[in-house]
Amino acid sequence: MSRPLWLASVHHDGSSMYLFADKPKIGDSVTVRLRAGLTAPIEKVYLRTAPDGEQEIVPMHLVTATDNCRWWEVTLKLRMPRTGYRFLISTAEGGWWYNAAGITRYNPTDIRDFKLIAGYHAPAWVRHSTFYQIFPDRFYDGDSTSNVHSGEYTAQGKPVVARVWGERPHTHQEGGGYEFFGGDLQGIAQRLDYLQDLGITALYLNPIFTSPSNHKYDVADYYEVDKHFGGNAALVALRRALDERGMRLMLDIVPNHVSATHPWFLAAQTNLQADTAEFFTFRRHPNEYESWLGVRTLPKLNYNSSKLRRLMFESKEAIMRYWLRKPYRIDGWRVDVANMMGRQGEIQLGNKIGRAMRRAVKQESPEMYLLGEHFFDGTSHLQGDELDASMNYQGFTFPLWHWLAAFETPSIWRREWEDNVPLPAAEMAAQWLEFMSAVPWQIVAQQFNLLDSHDTPRILSIVGNDPVRVKIASTLQFTFPGTPCLYYGDEIGLEGAGDPDNRRCMVWDESKWNLDLREHYRQLTRLRKESTALQAGGFQIIYAQDETVAYQREAEAEGLLVVARRSDDGLKALPVAHTNLTDGMQLVEYFSGASAMVGEGLLPLTTLPSVGAQIWIYKSK
Repeated sequence: MSRPLWLASVHHDGSSMYLFADKPKIGDSVTVRLRAGLTAPIEKVYLRTAPDGEQEIVPMHLVTATDNCRWWEVTLKLRMPRTGYRFLISTAEGGWWYNAAGITRYNPTDIRDFKLIAGYHAPAWVRHSTFYQIFPDRFYDGDSTSNVHSGEYTAQGKPVVARVWGERPHTHQEGGGYEFFGGDLQGIAQRLDYLQDLGITALYLNPIFTSPSNHKYDVADYYEVDKHFGGNAALVALRRALDERGMRLMLDIVPNHVSATHPWFLAAQTNLQADTAEFFTFRRHPNEYESWLGVRTLPKLNYNSSKLRRLMFESKEAIMRYWLRKPYRIDGWRVDVANMMGRQGEIQLGNKIGRAMRRAVKQESPEMYLLGEHFFDGTSHLQGDELDASMNYQGFTFPLWHWLAAFETPSIWRREWEDNVPLPAAEMAAQWLEFMSAVPWQIVAQQFNLLDSHDTPRILSIVGNDPVRVKIASTLQFTFPGTPCLYYGDEIGLEGAGDPDNRRCMVWDESKWNLDLREHYRQLTRLRKESTALQAGGFQIIYAQDETVAYQREAEAEGLLVVARRSDDGLKALPVAHTNLTDGMQLVEYFSGASAMVGEGLLPLTTLPSVGAQIWIYKSK
């Protein structure tokens, strides 16, 4: 049986057009609103909550009607730290339940209810930011006197190697983890004008602490910036340079494991009675121990140890607090492999450690951004009491790859995986909504959206070296709820397959840049700075069929319609009658300046390329 068309007009999200709640606290009363089409056969609407576990259903009131919409609202008093709610819509044909995952005739579980967190403090600056990820050894060599020299030390029994800037990285099997190109913090500071011109407002740096490798995920000293990156003094200088430009700084920390050269581990391996022995899990001392994915050079930390917890984040002088203070004053932590931290077989402390970590770092710096790496389902860590956000691979990146380039994510880890069938547009939209519906809107609005990273192939390589498809992907990235992060060099057309080929040196010869692509990114960063709809607007999928996907970002003063098409499906006009757009409304396309008028519930798409993306902007009534 086909679903009634009017269901597509029903909408609610956690943005300020639908939820009047400014920094809500327990005891506050908030206004909840619902929108539906003018002709939708709705007789009554109810709000369903479950205070203290007991169901409560209250009627909503019809408050206004526009040319094509009706609005209902009700006052909700917050009694719990986290309130879930959904809507019951009554019609002559029966009732419908509407939650964050969509509309059903059956009564759904509570897990996909809309969620509102009371007492949650969001780092306000994140919503206005555009991040830029830098792998420090490969960005720019600002001080050659601090470079690693070939044979300077040995790692895993082999001498380290200094490489010439711009050469292709070797594979890890060939020793690629211990070759160095000379990039450093001084080089990043010297290129801030370039980043500012690009429109970047925040940096995310891969690990910079003392470590034998170039990637620094095998930390040997949490309190020292690696001397080959310029040491602690270079970080202080970078902080000052960023302050002069009003830019933010997020560092990468690895609390899950350390290098086998770390003094903690060396002491524990030498003596099982050492103070740090409880930080590790020895199956058979000294050479059989828990490690990250079985990699012996990366012994895993055991958070059953209260001493380790105090040292890492709880005490006043803890590692994660130390770098939040002057003179470094970093603005955020990206927590490496957050999905694995505190988890070892029967020891499952992940969420407990996440909550304790949050309490500690937020006590030190309430405005800091706590981001976690999670390649899979990280939604249990995104309920307002742990992470502020996750690297949104499953909730944004991976379905986009699969739709745009038929790139299925198992091929990253299992090379024999072959799936050349692209994901249908409706299924991409469904995966986006699946992950979005599992977390409160306050978290959705600051999720970390990326197209690629140091752990994945680069976006240009994923889409078959087609810059047009990179433009499609980046347009979706910069207009999706959350904050975008650009991986260094993507803006100039840097290629790269899997790790470590994706960590090529930044190209500074402008004659080798894709200037058209770079200008496209500059346009996107400019729009993000200017658009209230992107910074604070809601989100509604309005079309996802055949080769095209479209969604609306809606705020009080303006709205955006984003349309992306991966190949020509013959769509000539976008149905918009189920939105709040009315016939006669004029929209302007951001990139081209073209204009179009809504007529008979349709937005003409005569200027949309057969493969491309558009951003249509309109002023709200």
